[in-house]
Amino acid sequence: MVDIKSMNLEEMRTYFQEIGEPSFRAKQVFTWLHRGARSFDEMSNLAKVLRCKLSQACRITVPTVARKQESRLDGTIKYLWELQDGNCIETVLMKYHHGNTVCISSQVGCRMGCAFCASTVAGRVRDLTASEMLDQVLFTQLDSGRQISNIVLMGIGEPLDNRDNVLKFLELVNHHDGMNIGMRHISLSTCGVIPGIEYLAQQHFQLTLSVSLHAPDSETRSRIMPVNKKYDVEELFAVCHRYFEMTGRRISFEYAMIDGVNDHDWQADLIAKRLAGMPGHVNLIPLNNVVESPFKPSRRVAAFQKRLESHGIATTVRRSLGGDIDASCGQLRRKALEEKEGNSRQ
Repeated sequence: MVDIKSMNLEEMRTYFQEIGEPSFRAKQVFTWLHRGARSFDEMSNLAKVLRCKLSQACRITVPTVARKQESRLDGTIKYLWELQDGNCIETVLMKYHHGNTVCISSQVGCRMGCAFCASTVAGRVRDLTASEMLDQVLFTQLDSGRQISNIVLMGIGEPLDNRDNVLKFLELVNHHDGMNIGMRHISLSTCGVIPGIEYLAQQHFQLTLSVSLHAPDSETRSRIMPVNKKYDVEELFAVCHRYFEMTGRRISFEYAMIDGVNDHDWQADLIAKRLAGMPGHVNLIPLNNVVESPFKPSRRVAAFQKRLESHGIATTVRRSLGGDIDASCGQLRRKALEEKEGNSRQ
């Protein structure tokens, strides 16, 4: 069946013409879908015969809340959504002074294999469609009752490993007849898929690019991030410089602080050297404990920040949100998988 919610408005107009319907119906359906309509029967300004026709030819993606946890500490909400094929993904809604930010997933699982991340424990199952990414924003807003103003693609999966669907999602969520969330309010995080970064630079998107760096030297980064064996960190910094030259947009570098692994002074000095000539922002992330991981949170976060700032590098420490609800990426899905496996053995 046709995944109609993954169509942009022009594609939808073309589709309606192909099935013998006037193209103006496309905007009506597009508006309904982007308001959260769960079926064609809800679309009251369409003729009953057309609603029946669409129901037989098209599917409307609608996720189900499999689990929902809300932090008593800061109001962070974590959703485990069950998709129509039974797979589960995670979405996190966070409150900041500048508005509500939703962190969405781009894949079911992840194949990048970062050693400190719970998202990659079970590997990649499949890519998410544009509609399934849009649903995370749309239904999180509808379920929570909170207006979403910012989006980060920093949940389960590598966005640039699912580039075409991610680009379609960005187009849809940015559309003025849809949720109308501006590109400047969207951040895309990548572990360093260089061809994808080059493509984004060529498109001159006004989004914020976040690079999951986690180590400035090849030896350490290859140990904790297998992607470095394909796209070495020196190449990564080079493409980041090109990205800035082409777009003029500052890059944010995510850096999970791991005790005794990537928190040495010489690594802070190397980051500063690699960023020379390019304005960058380093966001230090206190590591979450993941049961399967041998890595532990660094005890040198403040010292590392001070070292970077001594080189003139803008550095912040990410505020930990949802600490009481397994809000770090992949934890809730991993627990659900473990429970499912345990039940199947009984």
